[in-house]
Amino acid sequence: MTDTSHTRTAEGATQQPRPSRLHRLLRYIPLIAPVLLWVVPCGVLLYTGQHWPLPVTLIGTALFVLGLIGMPLAMKRGLGRRQQDGAAIVGATLLGASWVLFTWSVLLGVLLRLALTVAGVGESQDRARTVTWAVLGVAGVLLAWGYAEARRVPRVRRLDVQLPRLGAGLDGLRVVLITDTHYGPLGRARWSARVCERVNTLEADLVCHTGDIADGTAERRRAQAAPLATVQATRARVYVTGNHEYYSEAQGWVDLMDKLGWEPLRNRHLLLDRGGDTLVVAGVDDVTAESSGLAGHRAHLEGALNGADPDLPVLLLAHQPKFVDRAAADGIDLQLSGHTHGGQIWPFHHLVRIDQPVVSGLSRHGTRTVLYTSRGTGFWGPPFRVFAPSEITLLVLRSPHRPTSA
Repeated sequence: MTDTSHTRTAEGATQQPRPSRLHRLLRYIPLIAPVLLWVVPCGVLLYTGQHWPLPVTLIGTALFVLGLIGMPLAMKRGLGRRQQDGAAIVGATLLGASWVLFTWSVLLGVLLRLALTVAGVGESQDRARTVTWAVLGVAGVLLAWGYAEARRVPRVRRLDVQLPRLGAGLDGLRVVLITDTHYGPLGRARWSARVCERVNTLEADLVCHTGDIADGTAERRRAQAAPLATVQATRARVYVTGNHEYYSEAQGWVDLMDKLGWEPLRNRHLLLDRGGDTLVVAGVDDVTAESSGLAGHRAHLEGALNGADPDLPVLLLAHQPKFVDRAAADGIDLQLSGHTHGGQIWPFHHLVRIDQPVVSGLSRHGTRTVLYTSRGTGFWGPPFRVFAPSEITLLVLRSPHRPTSA
């Protein structure tokens, strides 16, 4: 087979392969996506047979044009160099609203029209307006409900996880996972305190935070993160970096978490002993750490396990689920991750699956490794959660060697 990985020019220089059509198309997604998010709902709601009065059509069109222009401008001001929280809130809210409108314009624009056709309702102005009001009604209800879901204190999700190598002395170990708190432009210091209060009701032996603490630097979000100092655990509170830390001076977050009493597991481990048995609790930096350019930041599993007895069970903290390929190759017993938010706003989880092997829940990989992927404790960007509820997770570790009750 001919090697086409590169070709030589006449001068002997190496010529890089041309990007595929798919990769060239992906470059334009940041430009195409906002247009689709606003143009499709505009067409479905205003221009598909409704024949609205001219003022309604003009005002409606103007609102969609303002959204199309305002959303990227607000997000640029909010997430760019200026870091204007007010602009970030506006841009993120418009992004979430446009996604919900787009989704239900497509679904109801097709499905409801199909249902009306089957029911014998022909093309008419009344039929077109029925679709419009249905889309607006569903979108309005979902946005209101999604906002309440995003802002509430998460419910506790409890599950038992059996690990074949876990010693009997560690049976019943209570591990609480919080992740993706994303303290950000919407001030959530009170919410943060209530989350910590709920964590403290779970009587955890080990509390883990698997990254994406905030959007913004530690200095800007310190007040929202401060309640993390009140979290209680009988053994340890441990933390690893997420990708968003590397957008916001990651070392500042590592230092702040250390000051708040959390132990940053940056490619290292600690030993948790109970009842004569030992669990290795390890952590790695996020997979994006190395590209950040920060000295010493990278996902290094070998370093995290350096010096650990290979016969001991390992609980690994890694922000992104896709790290599980490396974890499974190394025989890790349990990996805890976040990052996906469960998709956050349905049906975005289908796009998440392009990048991650799992969107949420418990899954098995390789011959030994169990992965738990949390839907996240907070939310990123759009202040909505639609069919992807947030969670605080209580994992009770179970040993196959525990004595059976009489």
